[in-house]
Amino acid sequence: MQPKDYPKEAARLLKERPGVREAVDGATRHFDANRRRAYREVDIEALRDWAKGVKDHLLSHLGFYLEKAEAALRRNGAQVHWAQNQEEARRILAHLVREKGLKRAVKAKSMLSEELGVNPLLESLGVEVFETDLGEYILQLLGEAPSHIVGPAIHLSLEEIQKIFRTRFQTPPDASPEALAQVARKALREAFLSADLGISGANFLVAETGTIALMENEGNIRLSTSLPKIHVALVGIEKLLPRLEDLAHFLSLTARAATGQRLSTYVSLIQGPARPGEEGPEEVHVVLVDNGRTHLLADPEAWETLRCLRCGACLNACPVYRQTGGHPYGYVYSGPIGAVLDPGLLGLEETHPLPYASTLCGACLEACPVKIPIPHLLLTWRHRAVEEGLTPLGEKAAMRAFVEVMTHPGLYRVFSKGLRALPLSESRLLPLIRAWTEGRTGPRPSPKPFHELWESL
Repeated sequence: MQPKDYPKEAARLLKERPGVREAVDGATRHFDANRRRAYREVDIEALRDWAKGVKDHLLSHLGFYLEKAEAALRRNGAQVHWAQNQEEARRILAHLVREKGLKRAVKAKSMLSEELGVNPLLESLGVEVFETDLGEYILQLLGEAPSHIVGPAIHLSLEEIQKIFRTRFQTPPDASPEALAQVARKALREAFLSADLGISGANFLVAETGTIALMENEGNIRLSTSLPKIHVALVGIEKLLPRLEDLAHFLSLTARAATGQRLSTYVSLIQGPARPGEEGPEEVHVVLVDNGRTHLLADPEAWETLRCLRCGACLNACPVYRQTGGHPYGYVYSGPIGAVLDPGLLGLEETHPLPYASTLCGACLEACPVKIPIPHLLLTWRHRAVEEGLTPLGEKAAMRAFVEVMTHPGLYRVFSKGLRALPLSESRLLPLIRAWTEGRTGPRPSPKPFHELWESL
């Protein structure tokens, strides 16, 4: 599998869809402004430090809490499955579909389901699949993957969405967002009522009580997990919390980081299948998924990535992500968190260009509700890329030449004098600054080097 070339993919996207930058920039700046305002309402540094400590404790004792969660889930009547990798998770789901004769599924938005390739699997088994989050539903109609962890369709303009609905549902060309949502609601209502399988992720799984916590703003998750006779929750093993009393603070912190809300509109706490006299699913299946997470947890330099709450705050703050959205990254997880999580889950050889898709400005660390040191982790993966010989040959040669010049004063003076004579705005003369000069005026060197200016004082 060839690594994705982020710079080329980003350039291609901007050429083919020139409106994507405006759409993504407007949406992420809106989310980020809301996040900043929501952070100011509380003692955010104390809350972030506390949340970091809880997640660090959880990850340091993950085996203990996984066993505790399994026992609590079984007491609640849920059926627990363990999936070491993507293949095992897909096999578990396929077995359920065949054993129960399931034909129609409604899905809540779940990045883990994207990671596992759930939709293609279900479709190959003859199951009709409906994404029920409005953004995900639009992307399903378009045949695209999510561009953002929280707002999967933020890269689309209203005009593009109107065109999609006009083609699929014959809506007026100038249909309002409210009218489009009403059309989607009508189409999904029948799916909710007829589905026999509901699939969700989990924002959190409380080990103490076996409680699955789900956050949303549309109400679609609650319908997906309560109307079908079988509910399958796909849960990354890092999503645990130790105690129920931790949950309230994490729900609020995640909402503030993601959208600037004090709390999501809907929070569902699922304890297991419906009991006699209750409404709800007949069976609840929880699939605890590793898929590279224990390998990453064992990495002494990169394990902190697993604190991630999937809030998307780092994407909203990132000036690089804002230019294109998530698709050029080439993987399920994009933006700053993707640039450090993807190498840990998929391997650096597969993903090595991604740690370079950053300015190292530190905005991601400032936004992160659990203080994942993303800038430091980006440098960690860059260092490893160099050590493993994954950097381009031209870059290696250029850096060796740079070191040679910078460590020999005589060479430095000769080359600095030569560079001052070149028109640096001509990027063809210096390929290393081509990307810089494509969008900016070339640098203008001083007529004299610093040592000559110093001597003239």
